[in-house]
Amino acid sequence: MAKEPQSRDLRECIKLMKEMTTIIDPADDYLTITAAEEQMKVNYAKAKRENDEAYSNLKALSRVLEAARKSSARPSDVATPEQHAARLNELDTTRISLAKALRDAENSLASKEAELAALKEGARALEESDPAQIHQHKIDGTTIRLQIFRGMGFDIVLDSGGTASTMFIRAESGDVHTLSSCSSDYHSVDQAWKLASS
Repeated sequence: MAKEPQSRDLRECIKLMKEMTTIIDPADDYLTITAAEEQMKVNYAKAKRENDEAYSNLKALSRVLEAARKSSARPSDVATPEQHAARLNELDTTRISLAKALRDAENSLASKEAELAALKEGARALEESDPAQIHQHKIDGTTIRLQIFRGMGFDIVLDSGGTASTMFIRAESGDVHTLSSCSSDYHSVDQAWKLASS
């Protein structure tokens, strides 16, 4: 019994294949397969061309990207933003200290100019004045003359009236001589010089 269903299945398959043989046209199938292969070749060529173009574009874009990356990269000799900020702070500090030094120098200059103006005014006043004349009014000339005479070795003794009564003369030898006033001034002066040089 088991053989019968198998043979029946087999007969059905053979019958089905015979029926399909009438439906299947090998020439038509060959043409369909050939057309499909041709279409696949065209599609492959088109896809390859598109891939090649895309690859070329990708390479060109990669070169542009690399050039852009290089141009956008900071050169090694250019400061970083932190270094730039630090340099700006340093320059600001220098500018402030220079401004202070300049202000101090200007103040010192103004002070020195005022001092110079005062000195020029003092010099002008001194040039216009005659110190000898001023001192002549303030200082007693007799006292100065007596000091000069004492330095030369002549010591004059004045009486109560303020006139010379006696003169002590220190000679070059170290001796001290006394000279009383004489009637002639010339004779007194001559005698005094003789005693001083003895």
